[in-house]
Amino acid sequence: MPTCSMKKTKRKNKGGLLPLVLAWGVLLLGNIVSAQIYLPKPAPEPSEYGKVILDNSKTGPGPVVFDHWLHRSMFTCRLCHVDVGFAMQAKATGITARTNREGFHCGACHDGKKVFEGKTIFAACSDTPNTNDQQCDRCHSAGKKGVRKYEYKKFTAKFPKGVYGVNWEAAEKSGVINPADFVEGLSVGKTKMQNRQDLSVVTAYSWVHPVTFSHEKHSIWNGCELCHPEIFPTAQKETTHFSMFSNIEGRYCGACHGKVAFPLNNCQGCHPNAPPWAP
Repeated sequence: MPTCSMKKTKRKNKGGLLPLVLAWGVLLLGNIVSAQIYLPKPAPEPSEYGKVILDNSKTGPGPVVFDHWLHRSMFTCRLCHVDVGFAMQAKATGITARTNREGFHCGACHDGKKVFEGKTIFAACSDTPNTNDQQCDRCHSAGKKGVRKYEYKKFTAKFPKGVYGVNWEAAEKSGVINPADFVEGLSVGKTKMQNRQDLSVVTAYSWVHPVTFSHEKHSIWNGCELCHPEIFPTAQKETTHFSMFSNIEGRYCGACHGKVAFPLNNCQGCHPNAPPWAP
């Protein structure tokens, strides 16, 4: 009899443990799913990072492929997004062949007249479109092989590298590249603004190292007006609260980092004293 009683007790305990295990499993799964939502997505290959596909028509020479890495080696971000006026949001600029021919958007530089580094910049769009024109294929290159003039690996062979492809800050600092911030006939002359002091942003969690933000580094590429006031509104210190979650959602730092500037996976890019956690 005692033996039977013990067996029944064991079976009863086992039966009560199963729902508990399932409950913990559901809770753990929920946390994993939530973590996947708020973890930065793995960065694509450096040659693909920051690639923009422009496809405004169902006919013609096909979609345009714009590589940020190519233009970044020659021009600052501010020049294109402030002086020329490219929107920071996808599909918000309204680029067309007509606006290019009229001297806006890509046509602000690609007009067949402006000279950069001793070479005339080819015209973005001709008045008489020809789907077989190799010149058109230099931009309308989606799905076409051998039509691009520059290839990432060869073009950036001598550039300093980092965790995720080219280390653009090191390339600019060492003089390997000298991105232009002024185009004659396009940019408005301005006096150099005094850089504000760098910031040390204390994080909300003790186990997360502080963020070191350099105004000097960002002003070289972005100026002030690219970030303020649209991305970072003017506010008193510690009154604007942003987090890794908001960055991953594409706000604040995430407006650039995770799209064209070095990805959020590169922890040490912002947290220089952090261990190399990058996946």
